[in-house]
Amino acid sequence: MDKSNNRIKWTTLAFMAFSTVWGFGNVLNGYIYFNGIQVIFSWILMFALYFVPYALMVGELGSAFKDAGGGVSSWVHETMGPKLAYYAGFTYWACHITYIASKGSGGLKALSWVIFRNAETFASFKVWQIQLATLAVFLLFCWIASRGLTPLKSLTSIAGTSMFVMSLLYIVMMFAAPAINPHAHFVSLDFSLKNLVPQFNVKYFTSLSILVFAVGGCEKISPYVNKIDDPDHNFPKAMITLAIMVMVCAILGTIAMGMMFDPADIAKNFDAYNANGSYWAFQKLGQYYHMGDLLMIIYALCNTIGQFSTLVLSIDAPLRMLLDNEDARQFVPSKLLKKNKYGAYINGIWLVVILSGAIIIVQGFVPNADVVLTQLTKLNSVCMTLRYLWVFAAYIALRSAVNRKKFDPSYKAFKHQGMAMFFGIWCFAITAICDIMGMYDTDVFTMVLKIAAPLILFILGLIMPALAKREKNA
Repeated sequence: MDKSNNRIKWTTLAFMAFSTVWGFGNVLNGYIYFNGIQVIFSWILMFALYFVPYALMVGELGSAFKDAGGGVSSWVHETMGPKLAYYAGFTYWACHITYIASKGSGGLKALSWVIFRNAETFASFKVWQIQLATLAVFLLFCWIASRGLTPLKSLTSIAGTSMFVMSLLYIVMMFAAPAINPHAHFVSLDFSLKNLVPQFNVKYFTSLSILVFAVGGCEKISPYVNKIDDPDHNFPKAMITLAIMVMVCAILGTIAMGMMFDPADIAKNFDAYNANGSYWAFQKLGQYYHMGDLLMIIYALCNTIGQFSTLVLSIDAPLRMLLDNEDARQFVPSKLLKKNKYGAYINGIWLVVILSGAIIIVQGFVPNADVVLTQLTKLNSVCMTLRYLWVFAAYIALRSAVNRKKFDPSYKAFKHQGMAMFFGIWCFAITAICDIMGMYDTDVFTMVLKIAAPLILFILGLIMPALAKREKNA
């Protein structure tokens, strides 16, 4: 068989990575958390100083360990040993505990927009009622995962692709809207230097984890680095093209959103915009084109399917990545390795039920439903970004004196050893600093949640190997 048939073009890889990394929610979060179009300055810095070196390092790791199927855990195992590989796999699973809690809430919010077509109806319910409904949905999908039934899994890629298309469609249609409907109300934009440079205050620095969360996740494309021709030249071209495409979409999306929403109004109704901004955006877009709520309903349907199908995957896939790994299993108590007749890790799913369920229940005491979604966005920006630390740790270890001669990847992100170590340490430090700063919040309950969740999961990660060791010595 001709191997050339399995090769992919660098342009194809760039578009594959683009659809994986970027989404409409990133535009909204950047706009509302960084005072409107002021986020453009931060996007440019984030892409140039963090995202590009991050993507290039992922390419080198993928090239060095092209036969390793465990992703980040495999990279850590090869460079730093099985014990740290367990912690890397555990971190990846633990990060999804808060993510799982957010998918149930996000799915119900999207479904409410499909049915009621407004933000007010969902917000009118008592928080404990919504959280009980979220808990019920969460338990239902845990049951589905435990039965080995994953009917929504096949819809994940379809929903993800459609959401990607909708985000591009939003930019194109919004820029054309003034010509189509010149009499509609649009917000006038001020591109003066004063309005573009952000205020470097506490709010700014404690929100940076939102941007790190937005641009992370490109390690998913690492298996493809060796499938393109001449990766030394073509992979950097693909990643730089990816960064340019994402940056253009971030900037154009921000400008498009700036034509719709006044930052002053967002500041007064922050939680409402965090929860409903994307739906309002498509609802307004439909009104500009005299299409009623059609675009919003399509977006909300795609988001409903995407949220619930991702919920199934997030319960099942990270757990299997941790417990299916033979090198990690030695650090896990045997009770967690128990499978039911459907092949599901039933006790592992029960652990997910306890941890994610606790977050859902605790949030029943917040003032309103929109605050719940704001808390979850902030919580995910802190917890989910912790897994990126292992990517940079693995890269630093790969380029260390001990491993430099042992592994010889066909693609190297940086030819100069000093440059490679600098960017590895730089990206690790930026991620860690943004995570730590992101834990601060003016709302005490939210800050406690952002500190307690990672801390409890960290302690659990330390306890498991101790229990496994005690079990073996018994």
